[in-house]
Amino acid sequence: MGAEVSAQSYTREQRQRYREKVRQNLDVFERMLTQSSFEFDRPMTGLEIELNLVDADHQPHFHNAEVLEAIADPGYQTELARYNIELNVPPRPLPGDAAIELENDLRASLNAADAAASRVGSKIIAIGILPTIMPEHYEGEWISRNNRYTALNDSIFLARGEDVYLDIEGPTGERVATFCDSIAPESACTSVQLHLQVAPHEFANHWNAAQAISAVQLALAANSPYFFGKRLHAETRIELFTQATDTRPVELKNQGVRPRVFFGERWITSIFDLFEENVRYFPTLLAEVTDEDPMSKLEAGIAPDLAELRLHNGTVYRWNRPIYDIVGGTPHLRVENRVLPAGPTIADVLANAAFYYGAIRVLASADRPVWTKMSFAACEENFRRAARDGIEAKLYWPGFGEVSADELVLRHLLPMAHEGLKAWGVSDAVRDRFLGIIEGRATTGLNGAEWQTRCVTHFEGEGHGRREALRLMVERYAGHMAGNEPVHTWPVP
Repeated sequence: MGAEVSAQSYTREQRQRYREKVRQNLDVFERMLTQSSFEFDRPMTGLEIELNLVDADHQPHFHNAEVLEAIADPGYQTELARYNIELNVPPRPLPGDAAIELENDLRASLNAADAAASRVGSKIIAIGILPTIMPEHYEGEWISRNNRYTALNDSIFLARGEDVYLDIEGPTGERVATFCDSIAPESACTSVQLHLQVAPHEFANHWNAAQAISAVQLALAANSPYFFGKRLHAETRIELFTQATDTRPVELKNQGVRPRVFFGERWITSIFDLFEENVRYFPTLLAEVTDEDPMSKLEAGIAPDLAELRLHNGTVYRWNRPIYDIVGGTPHLRVENRVLPAGPTIADVLANAAFYYGAIRVLASADRPVWTKMSFAACEENFRRAARDGIEAKLYWPGFGEVSADELVLRHLLPMAHEGLKAWGVSDAVRDRFLGIIEGRATTGLNGAEWQTRCVTHFEGEGHGRREALRLMVERYAGHMAGNEPVHTWPVP
């Protein structure tokens, strides 16, 4: 959710001043793109994993402050709701055996964190939406003690002027249709964010490639089929996040005002296109103003923070977000891929990452890129289908027409991912392990969403009600997650 802010509400004057600073930042950023040196000689990757806390009965456990105190590791941070935490993984280069080393490090880190969490009655689970979360869980004090979250909640509802209406229907007619007086349901959406540092002149190609492949990522990795006790989309997180943070009342939707969770509407030619769209289309939510004079710093040869522009960017929820950041006084640019759900295992998370980094390397450097042969509307429709249908989705891809997601992966994109990882200098052992997991998932048709659905169906067939079936499924899920065997190998009861 980003950095802390100092206030929970803002005056009209603060909002006006903030808008002026954002526009000033944008002008400076445009100038930087033409004359500044950005770090990109050694492309770095980063990873964030959002996690859920459950109690002994596998219900949400609203004690993240106590859990974080017990973990005592700065890599673990607070998230929106009190049953959420986030693990931030330090950036590292891709080449060699780095991914296998990362897998070992992450498993050790999560094991230690889970042991610490158990001392305050919590267990850590990585899953796209915690299936046992129910409406009554949000009736108490659900929001984390953090100004940013309260300010964000209040600003969204101030802009909207009315309660949020959630309306999501699954393929068999199960439906959630309810009003919400807070953004609490957004906290149910726990994801993995993949970062890739790129050169300014290569950013557009990488962002376009990330958009093009986002539907395939979703189809392969769907892990969020249940919400409020209903079987909805394979990756319900996409539609739920879109609706739960929507600042538009019905009338503004009808006018075509863009949603805050924004897939985009065109292929881009520069990172500037995205920041300029943010400023043009999206009003302020968090109006924190600094004393920085960005133009003076730039003219003095110092990279400006552009804090207002970055804060505003953090409140526009693109599935592939542009990032401007500074490390050691040198600015750099990143594509933040926000498509993937959390879980089911560390092995699955890193397999998803390997597939993404490998495929995007080839797609971004193609002589005739895929986005020159596919309309943006077709790309967005792919994304919608993948979220709804998961691994069974039918997607459009140039040269293949309409094709099942698993066939597209096996015939075309998996070899491409192998090629891309090899170009990054990734070892054969890494490619074989993690892309082998992707191949297994595509071959068996079993991902997190499919496993959860089959498991719940089994328990209901034994006579359990839906809530108990979900609890039993989460209990079994937690055991398999701890074992770190990829989800396509998990037995279905």
